[in-house]
Amino acid sequence: MSKTNKFIEKIKLGDFRTIAQAITIVENNLEGSEELLINLKANPKTKVIGITGPPGAGKSTLVNAILKQLTQMPNAGNPLSPKVAVLSVDPSSPFNLGALLGDRIRMSDFYLNENVFIRSLASRGSLGGLNAKIIEIIDVVRASFFDYILIETVGVGQSEVEIAGIADTTIVVMVPEAGDEVQTMKAGVMEIADIFVVNKADRANADEFVKNLKILSHSKASDWEIPVVKCVASQYIGIDELINVVEQHTHFISSNAERKIHLLTEKAYQLIQQKRMKNVSKAALYELIKIKITESDFNIYQIINSQY
Repeated sequence: MSKTNKFIEKIKLGDFRTIAQAITIVENNLEGSEELLINLKANPKTKVIGITGPPGAGKSTLVNAILKQLTQMPNAGNPLSPKVAVLSVDPSSPFNLGALLGDRIRMSDFYLNENVFIRSLASRGSLGGLNAKIIEIIDVVRASFFDYILIETVGVGQSEVEIAGIADTTIVVMVPEAGDEVQTMKAGVMEIADIFVVNKADRANADEFVKNLKILSHSKASDWEIPVVKCVASQYIGIDELINVVEQHTHFISSNAERKIHLLTEKAYQLIQQKRMKNVSKAALYELIKIKITESDFNIYQIINSQY
């Protein structure tokens, strides 16, 4: 058995140390990363769930509550608790590109849980609220025995909708205070939601906000009626209902071949973009522009056309 195959076999068996090493290899495009990815085989039972929303909506608290609920319940047809991986994308430090917030600290209750794997990832300047290598990292984790992969993004905005092309189910988390913004919500944000969660639903005006959100989500023509789930994640309220809705959506998409093809197409498109940009160095580009900018006929398009 080759070194790569032995590595993959350990991933398949759920060896957390090997999974962590594999993530480091693909994230940093180290030697052997391409061979590793080409030989991976995804676990078809793994559910990939994206959790996004504006800063302060309580995404990390919600992930923590979902983890607590999942680790205390048996899986369908399995007397054991589900196995869950969390990939939490944090803002990058401008100095070393490392993750700033460190969700492994926030989720310390699960640090030693043998059914839970948690990895903080730096966004490294990615506009989509994700890590540039998130597709590859997810595929590494999907090659293991996890029932769920939870992906928490940095935030959500006009360009930050990449999660919809990666996750099987996308949860958009909001709070009642966003009520005045619903009517002017960015179209991209509305389009990516498979499930809306109104967190901190014990606050004033929560019911009115939920009602308006339901009207807005109902206006989207789709075979899937987007549910709006009320939660108070800090008190674990509404988490049962949310997990049930996720299961319903999983069942829905399993019979939706067109959606699956769309997701795979989006995934392939992003991977091709990465491959084409592989040899483009921002540092080298900086040095080139630093020289060219002093020229009287400086033109950025000419530079790009001549060099790339």
